[in-house]
Amino acid sequence: MTASSSLPRRTAIAIAAAAVLGFGAAGTYRMVHAENTSILRTPVATAAPTPAGLPDLASIAKRYGPAVVNISVSGTRKVAMNGAEDDSEDDSTDDGGDASGNTAPPNSAYRDFLRRFQQQFGGLPPGIAPGTRVPMRGEGSGFIVQSDGVILTNAHVVHGAQEVVVKLTDRREFRAKVLGADAKTDIAVLKIDARDLPTVVLAPAKQPPQVGEWVLAIGSPFGFENTVTAGVVSAVGRSLHDDSAVPFIQTDVAVNPGNSGGPLFNTRGEVIGINSQIYSRSGGYQGLSFAIPVEVAQHIERQVLDTGKVRHARLGVTVQEVNQTLAESFKLPRPEGALVANVDPNSPAGKAGIEAGDVVLVVNGTPIVDSVDLPALVGLALPGDKLSLQLWRQGAQRTVTATLADAKPDNKVAKSESEATTPRGRLGLALRPLQPEEKRESGLASGLVIEGVTGASERAGIQPGDVLLAVNGKPVASVNEAREAAAKSQKSAALLVQRGEIKVYVPVRLG
Repeated sequence: MTASSSLPRRTAIAIAAAAVLGFGAAGTYRMVHAENTSILRTPVATAAPTPAGLPDLASIAKRYGPAVVNISVSGTRKVAMNGAEDDSEDDSTDDGGDASGNTAPPNSAYRDFLRRFQQQFGGLPPGIAPGTRVPMRGEGSGFIVQSDGVILTNAHVVHGAQEVVVKLTDRREFRAKVLGADAKTDIAVLKIDARDLPTVVLAPAKQPPQVGEWVLAIGSPFGFENTVTAGVVSAVGRSLHDDSAVPFIQTDVAVNPGNSGGPLFNTRGEVIGINSQIYSRSGGYQGLSFAIPVEVAQHIERQVLDTGKVRHARLGVTVQEVNQTLAESFKLPRPEGALVANVDPNSPAGKAGIEAGDVVLVVNGTPIVDSVDLPALVGLALPGDKLSLQLWRQGAQRTVTATLADAKPDNKVAKSESEATTPRGRLGLALRPLQPEEKRESGLASGLVIEGVTGASERAGIQPGDVLLAVNGKPVASVNEAREAAAKSQKSAALLVQRGEIKVYVPVRLG
């Protein structure tokens, strides 16, 4: 996205260099000047009670903050000649790809580095050929909806990830399984192996958010976990014109990379949406944030948990907004409804007799005020559902019934790549003993040369050519010794590796 672009931008996985190096304790410092040599110190202010008429956001953050989680993802991506990700592979590869075939957002630290190198020098850095796989890491947010470990987040947060780790506010970490991810609505459902977890409360669908009401977001912008920001609902039912049928909630809550997938609360402490996108010319927050309504997320969650896949209904029309001029042209009393611009003759709409030029006014008793209301209703329906549509045609009203079709038959949700790939052994290493000449040159009495790396060890940064010296502190001189040591490991293993003249323990998270 160029600096002049004004299209909505996903706030997916923030991978700044600081995320790679690790943050220390963050704080805000204030310089206090004095004319004399004495230093003036600002006293620490005590918490004041919430003024009358203002929402008690502190209580909401305290009560439901523990149910908001940090999500870290890792994997590898193939790079092309220009330093970008290679999109040539299909969805079955670990290069990623959601249900619609989209690729992950361009937010990899490695991708940025490769692009800068290519722009400055041309081509790729030495040793990195086109098609090379480089590590990918990122962060996002999510929230617990069931005490047994069911978590909701954005699909783009876990897109293409080979490993997903959920971190709770009590600093416990769990490896998460992606039960399903739906690209059309940008909703993903995760599961961790835990019990008695804190959960959020979801707002009932019959109480939609009101423009102007206070809202609060909790997430991990730029990796700063459990960050709270607040604002108001700016608008509801927003269409972002990005092939999405989601009626977004627009707010002025500060949302930045890493907030994606985090909850948006109302003043009653109920989750009304999932923070998903921002509208920005700079890539950062500029006062326009968009959240997916929670009823859309619940619709996807139920399908994933019940059937393991997501089905979307299809009516088969293209609609546009009715403005005052169009309303006058069609003799409508008010500029409301969804104007049908095109109809697929073989679709449910075509079979029901809907024609281009019709204006949809009511669907199953629900008024269609804005054109986005129609695809939103269809998006919450299932294939086979019947819709009663009240139409305006040539100055008169008529009613038709359409039976919705399946937008994409057998549209199975995207699965976590970790389910599709089985590394060689628990460590994912191809090993061989050091040869006599290698022992002489390296000065090592024993060790195992790593000839191939996959899975957990690859994600930990181990490379072919490294020498494995010990597992969990126990020296290994044969492949069998390494396998036995790995078999005794539980959730992780510490591998002592030598690379050149450097020896270092590398922590490897096991499946």
